[in-house]
Amino acid sequence: MSLTIAAPAVQNDALDKAKGHLGALIGYDTVSKHSNRALIDHMAEHFKKLGADVVILPDASGEKANLIARFGPADVPGVVLSGHTDVVPANEETWVTPPFTMDEREGRLYGRGSCDMKGFAACVMATVENVDIRALSRPLYLCFSHDEEIGCLGAPAIARYLAALDVPPELAIIGEPSNMALVTGQKGKIAMRAHVTGTSGHSSFAPTHVNAIEFAALAIERIAQRAARYAQEGPFDSEFTVPHATMLTTMIRGGVATNVTPANCSFTFELRSISGMDPEADMQALLAEIEADIGMQMAAKSSQSGITWERIFAYPPMGEARETKGFARYAHLMPDWGGKVSYGSEGGVFETIGHIPSVIIGPGSIEQAHKPNEFVEVSQIDACLRFLGALTADLTEPFA
Repeated sequence: MSLTIAAPAVQNDALDKAKGHLGALIGYDTVSKHSNRALIDHMAEHFKKLGADVVILPDASGEKANLIARFGPADVPGVVLSGHTDVVPANEETWVTPPFTMDEREGRLYGRGSCDMKGFAACVMATVENVDIRALSRPLYLCFSHDEEIGCLGAPAIARYLAALDVPPELAIIGEPSNMALVTGQKGKIAMRAHVTGTSGHSSFAPTHVNAIEFAALAIERIAQRAARYAQEGPFDSEFTVPHATMLTTMIRGGVATNVTPANCSFTFELRSISGMDPEADMQALLAEIEADIGMQMAAKSSQSGITWERIFAYPPMGEARETKGFARYAHLMPDWGGKVSYGSEGGVFETIGHIPSVIIGPGSIEQAHKPNEFVEVSQIDACLRFLGALTADLTEPFA
């Protein structure tokens, strides 16, 4: 549906403010390996000046933090606007302009994180400047997490905090790029690392060694075979952009020299799951199959060899919102439905840990995320501002 705001001048003002906020946010290098505290402090100060109750949740190191800001009363259920503050690296040499400086050209705003997902954060910062906070009859929670790009590591602390409130929120809107369409489902993910240990020696005696890379390759082939079965046998859900579970190997490392049989190899792989399957059971079955076959072949040559498994992270799927009262209360504000997506977000964490039904609505296209010359269309920022303006106006209506 198309959302409009009655006063175009106010909307133009909000758009200018959003651009200014986005330029500032892009200027913080919050690649996941770096601290996000400077950006969190910047946003916290902005919300405090506008009258928000602000809570900062640091991680164990103190180098990373989550931000929770509440506008409005705390004794009735409200809405969460959620995003992450970290971005992926910007090391590509094909950037036309510096990745951590916003550049506007031809109706687009360029910079690392402009689409994924500082554009949404900038819209939130601009929107609350134009809201009569005292008129809110239901609360608005602004939640921004650390380390989403490496496994939704910050979101669980936010979800636990919100769930422990006397009156938790009734809906979370995740601002991941969706072209401002309503997304009601996402896949879950399990990320794993395999450590393959063989035996080493001069490569001229290779038959007497356990070649870690070659046995890793056999394990990787089993992963590819399992992925092919998902594509052929399902389960299937046509509402997803990729209608079945996926599994693939993403990184591999091993060996020390061209004339040395490699004693060690490691590789990472992932499973992205959909409803109708048990991803934990599927993963354990695959690992058991590899150990029973490939691991036994290795052990037959050397008892010192084998494969061990490391769980990197996991997050649950999302998809419970449409059947809830919280979603129904705001359904009249929602844009056109855009299906389900294969990428992940903190929505599944909110639903599983916080019991807060979640949807995804955000500016920009996921096709632009994680690429050099990342951008968000100005028209998408404008559409996001209009949606958030209508939502915050609705929060001033009496709670019923």
